[in-house]
Amino acid sequence: MLDDAKMLDDDYKADQERSWGTQFTSGGMEFATSLFWQSLQNQETPLPEIIESSQGILEGADLYCVKKGKTPQFGICVSSDGYKPGLNAGAISLATALSDQPSFVAVFKVPTGWWYVCVRDDVILANGDMLYLSEEDAKKQFMSMLMVPDWKLKIAPPEWNIEDTLYPELEDLLARGSKVKLQKINTRGKMFYVIAGAGAFVVLYIAYQLFMSLFETTPTVPVVVPVKPKVVKTEEIPPEPKPWENLPDPVVVLSRCCDRIMDLVQIMPPGWVIDDVSCTTGGASTSWTRQFGRISIADQALTASGLDFSARSISNDGKSVMAALSLGKIETELSEPTKTQLDLKINLNEFFQSIDQTVSLTDESYTSPQKNIYRSVKFKFSSNYNPKVWSDLLTKFSGLKINLIKYHPDSGVWDYEGAIYAL
Repeated sequence: MLDDAKMLDDDYKADQERSWGTQFTSGGMEFATSLFWQSLQNQETPLPEIIESSQGILEGADLYCVKKGKTPQFGICVSSDGYKPGLNAGAISLATALSDQPSFVAVFKVPTGWWYVCVRDDVILANGDMLYLSEEDAKKQFMSMLMVPDWKLKIAPPEWNIEDTLYPELEDLLARGSKVKLQKINTRGKMFYVIAGAGAFVVLYIAYQLFMSLFETTPTVPVVVPVKPKVVKTEEIPPEPKPWENLPDPVVVLSRCCDRIMDLVQIMPPGWVIDDVSCTTGGASTSWTRQFGRISIADQALTASGLDFSARSISNDGKSVMAALSLGKIETELSEPTKTQLDLKINLNEFFQSIDQTVSLTDESYTSPQKNIYRSVKFKFSSNYNPKVWSDLLTKFSGLKINLIKYHPDSGVWDYEGAIYAL
C-alpha cells in the first residue's frame, strides 16, 4: 500500500524540505537508498510488473533495480528526487552481504544521515530502506521495530547504548555484497523490439510455408501407434489470503493504545518534558527531553512507574530518554469490505460532516504477488477525544485497520491514521 511507501506528505517538513535522503558514499562508491520495494514474480521478464507499479503504486517512477534469488524483489524510485542511473542499490548490497542473517534491522551512520534497513525472512520491507536526515527519526523507527520478535541480528550506532546490538563496519559489508545498479524503465524501446521481433517471425514463417508448398508431394501416411497419454500432475497454487482476513481487532488496538499512551504520559520526571507519544499494533513509544533535571531522576521515574517496558534507552549525552510498551497479543478477525471506494468516501464524509469533524481521505490500491488488486480508503484526522471514544464510531465500518495513533501531551490532541478496505 501507499502507506508503506516513503514518499508521503509526512516525510516532508513544513518548509517543503524532505526528511529523507537518496544516496550516500561508502568506500568511494555511491549507493542509492530510500527505494520502494515490492515482490517480483517473474525474474526472467520483470519489466511488466515494474511498469505496473510505476504507473500505479509509485506513480512517476522511472528507475528500477532487481534483487534476484529465492525471494526476488524489485525497487523503484523517481529520478526527480535526486536518483540517477548507475547508482548501486544499497539495500541489495547489504542484504546479500548479510545473507546468512535472514531477518535483521539496522541503522548505520553515513555521511548524509542515518541509514535504516529492515529485512524480514530475506525480504526487504516496503519501508525498510530509508535514509533519515534526522537521528531522532531513525532512532524512533528502529525502536519501534525492536518490538517485533525474532530478529537474528540488530545493528545500531554504539552511542545509542541499546542492548544486544552490534555495529559492524558498513564499508566492509557493502564491499562484499552484490552490486546492482539503477536502470531506466524504458518501456518504449523494449516494446518496439518485442513488436518488431514478433513481426519478423511472422513474416519468415509465412515465407517458409509458401516455399515448402512449391515442393509439396503426397505425404506418406504414418503408422499411428496408440500411446497412453501421460498424466502430468500440476502443482496447485494455494489461494492467496486476503488482507482483511487477518486484521488486528481494531477495538483492542484502540483500547490498548489509549491505555499504554496514558501509562507513558503519567511518567513526569521533574525537569524533563515528554514528547509526542505514538502507538501502532507493535506498541506505544515516546521520549523525554531534559530541561534542567538530572538523568538519574528520569531513570528513577521510569523504574518507579512499575511498567514492563519492551524497550528502553538513554541518549549518549544524557539529554533524552526513550521507552516503549508492548500492546501484547492482539487477536485477528475477518472483516470483509462491504462498499466500493466511492461509496466509502461518501459515507465517511457524511459521517464526519454530521459530527463537524474535519477528515482527510485518500484512495489507495495494492497489487499482491498473485496480481490481485486490493483497494482501500485511507483516513487521517485529529481530535480532542481519546481512542476509546472513537472506538464505537470507527468500528461501524467493516474492513477497518488502525495504522497509527499519536497523542500530543502539550495540547491534548490525538492524531488518527487508518484505512478501510473497499470492494
